[in-house]
Amino acid sequence: MLIHLRKIATPLKPKLSSSLNKLYSDRPLKHSPLLKLPFQHSVQTLTRPQLEALVLSRFSQGKFFDLLQNVVASPSVLFTASQNLITPLPSNRLNAPESLLSLDMVSSCFSVEDMARELYENRFDVGACCVRLESSEEKGEFLVLPNLKLKVLLEAMKMVLEIVYDERFVTFSYGGRVGMGRHTAIRYLKNSVQNPSWWFTVAFRRRKFDSVHVNKLCLLVQEKIKDDILILMLKKLFELEAVQIELGGCYLGRGFPQESGLCSILSNIYFNGFDKEIQQIRLQKNEENPKFSLNGTVSFHNPVKIYAVRYLDEILVITSGSKMQIMELKSQVLRYLEGNLELEVDRMNTAIHSAVSEKISFLGMELQAVPPSVLHPPMSEKAIRARKKYLRQKEVRAIELRNARERNRKKLGLKILSHVFKKLKRTDGLKSEFQIEKEVTEIFRNWADEVVRDFFESLEDNTEWHRPLSAGDFLSLKHIRNQLPVDLVNAYDRFQDQVNKHLNPLKAKKEKAREDEEKRLVEEERYAKRTVEDLTRLCIKVEAPIELVRKAVKMIGFTNKMGRPQPISSLIALEDTDIIKWYAGVGRRWLDFFCCCHNYKMVKTIVTYHLRFSCILTLAEKHESTKREAMKHYSKDLKVFDLNGKEEMHFPTEREVKMLGERNLADPYPVDGAFSLFLIRLVTDEDSYPCIAHFCNRTDSILYRVRLLQKTLNVNPSNGVEWVRGMGVIHESLNQRCLPLCADHISDLYMGKINLQDLDCTLSLDMD
Repeated sequence: MLIHLRKIATPLKPKLSSSLNKLYSDRPLKHSPLLKLPFQHSVQTLTRPQLEALVLSRFSQGKFFDLLQNVVASPSVLFTASQNLITPLPSNRLNAPESLLSLDMVSSCFSVEDMARELYENRFDVGACCVRLESSEEKGEFLVLPNLKLKVLLEAMKMVLEIVYDERFVTFSYGGRVGMGRHTAIRYLKNSVQNPSWWFTVAFRRRKFDSVHVNKLCLLVQEKIKDDILILMLKKLFELEAVQIELGGCYLGRGFPQESGLCSILSNIYFNGFDKEIQQIRLQKNEENPKFSLNGTVSFHNPVKIYAVRYLDEILVITSGSKMQIMELKSQVLRYLEGNLELEVDRMNTAIHSAVSEKISFLGMELQAVPPSVLHPPMSEKAIRARKKYLRQKEVRAIELRNARERNRKKLGLKILSHVFKKLKRTDGLKSEFQIEKEVTEIFRNWADEVVRDFFESLEDNTEWHRPLSAGDFLSLKHIRNQLPVDLVNAYDRFQDQVNKHLNPLKAKKEKAREDEEKRLVEEERYAKRTVEDLTRLCIKVEAPIELVRKAVKMIGFTNKMGRPQPISSLIALEDTDIIKWYAGVGRRWLDFFCCCHNYKMVKTIVTYHLRFSCILTLAEKHESTKREAMKHYSKDLKVFDLNGKEEMHFPTEREVKMLGERNLADPYPVDGAFSLFLIRLVTDEDSYPCIAHFCNRTDSILYRVRLLQKTLNVNPSNGVEWVRGMGVIHESLNQRCLPLCADHISDLYMGKINLQDLDCTLSLDMD
C-alpha cells in the first residue's frame, strides 16, 4: 500500500507591526565592560539555587533588569530548560543529581550556543519557529504550534518568571506552581475551610486574550521586570498565536497541545492583582471580626471568614457569613475582573449557591458543606456487634494457642526428663561432647517465667487458687491461735498476706472495673464532642461527579445503554498490548485524579469492573473468541508477555485498586486527553521517521494516525447535552494527522505518562 505525503504546514512569517520591529532593531546593544557575555560560559545543568542566584544577580532597586539577554540567553539556562522538556521529569526537576540529557542530543536538534547568541543579539526569529496546522474541515479553526526550539525558549522564560514571581503569589493561588496543584487546593479546602455557608465560582465567557489583555499583561510584567526585549518577545508570541490564553475553554492545565508551557505562569501573573485584592478583603474582614477565646468557658462564636481558591482561570469564593455579605463580595469580585482586568464574566453561570443544600463544581469535582459525622461516621450497631464478635474470637484463639503451647511444653519436658533418666540408669553419669547445661537452664527459666506470668494475668486461675488457700482454715480462729507457737502464727499470717497480695481476685476485678469505667467515660466524651461538632461545625465534602463519569463511560463506549461493559470496535486495529495500555492509561488517570474524593470507592468500581471487562471484551472481539476464552488466556489481571517472554501487567490489579487511597499531593492531568485520543497504527512502505518526542534520537519509529473522540462520535463538544460538561477536547486540527513515535514513547502515551504537549506536533505528517 502506497501512502502519498501532502505538503507539511509551513512556518509562519507574518508582517510585523512597527512596535514589534524593535525586536530586530539595528541599534548597538549596551554591554557592561565588566560583564562576561552569557553565551561565553561553559554549558552545564543548573540547579535551583544556581538559577535563583543568576536571576537575583539582575535585581536592583526593586526590579529585575534585562533578564532575556542576560539570563534566558544563557546556554546553561537553555540546556536546563531542554532537560525539563524530557519526559518523565524527575521529582525535583531543578535539583536532579545527574544530567538526563547530553549536550550532543540537544545539538542534534539545534545549537544551544547559536540560539543563545541569537537571543543575546536580538536576532531570534520567532515566526520561523511556528507551524500552522490547518483543520481538515472547511470552516475549522487552525492551530499554531511552536517547534522544539521555541518550546525550549518558552520553558526557559517560564523558569525565570517562576523564580521572579513564585514567592510573590498569594497562598491560595494554585496551578502552574511547584507543589501547588489540584490536590493541594483540595487538601486546603478540606482542612482549612470551616463553616462555609455561601459560595460561588466565577465563569468566564470563552474568549482568547486579545491585544487589550496582552498590553495589560505586559504592563503587569513591567511593574517588576524592566526588560523591553522581553516585553516585545511576549507581544510577538501572542501576535503569532504561539502562546494563547483562552479563559473558559476547559483546556488550561490539561496537557493539550493548544496550551503552551508559558500559559500557566502568565495566567498567574495576570490574576495576581485580583488575588491581592481578595487577600486585602480577607484581612479587612478578619479585623472586623476578630477571633477570641474564653478560658474555661465553652464558646460557640464563629467569626465571619472569607476563603478563596484560584486554579489558573477557575475561581472559588467562600464565606461563612450571610447571603447579603456574599452578594456584596460577589459584586466586588466581578467589578475588579470586568473593570481592572477587562475580562468578560458569564454572570448567568456565576451564581451564588448555598454550601449546605447545593453542590458546586470546582476543579472537576463536586463540593458540599456537611457535618463532620458525614465524613467520619460513627460505627453502626451492626459494626459494633461485628467488632465485639471479632474480639471474642480473637480471645478464644489466644486461649487455644496458650493451651496448645502448654501442652507441647509438657510433652517436650517429659521427653527430656525421660531421656535424661534413661541415660542416668544405663551409665554412671550423663556425658556429652557439648556443654548444654546453660542453654537448657535458660530454656526452662524462660518457660517458667512465661507460665508464672500467664498464671498471674489469668483472673480465673487466681480465683481458683485463692479460694482454697484463704477460706475455712482453723488457724484463723482466735482461740486456736492463742494455743499455737508465735512463730507458726506469724508464718501463717505472712503466708496469707502473700496469698492476698498475689492471688486475691478483688484487686484485679477493681482494676478491670476501673478500666471499663474509663472506657465508658471516654466514649461518652467522644459522643458529646461529636454531637456538638455536628451542631456547630461544617466541613467540605469532596466527591467525584459520578453522574458525569458514568455519562463519559457510556459516551466513549465502555458500557451499553444498560450500563454493562461492551467492546470498543475502534481499538481492534491495535496490538493486544496497546489495547491493554490504552485502557490502563484511562483507568490510572481516573484513579490518580479522584484519589482525594469521599466516594473514591465508586470510581474504583468503574475502573475495576466496567473498564476491565470492556478491555476483555475488546480483546475477545478482536480474536473472535468468547469472553471466557479471553479471560482464560489473559487472566482477569490482563497479563501479556513481551518479546523476551517476560510477563507484564499494565492494568491495575483488583488488589492494587483496593489498596489505593489518598496519596501524596500532586497535580495529575484529567483523563480528558487519554480517552479522547485514539492512535491507530499504520502499515506503510515509506522510510522510518525520527520519533517526535522531545530530544528522542531514535529512528525506528512507527506511524500512528490520530483519531479524536469528538470526530469519531460526530459530536459537537460545545453541546452540553451530547458532550460531558467540563470535559476538554484536543484541537480538531490534529485529527487524522500521523505521529511517528518509538516503542517507548507510544507506550508512555498510551499509559498516560506523557501527553501531546510533550511531543513536537509540528513534525506530524498529513497523509492520505
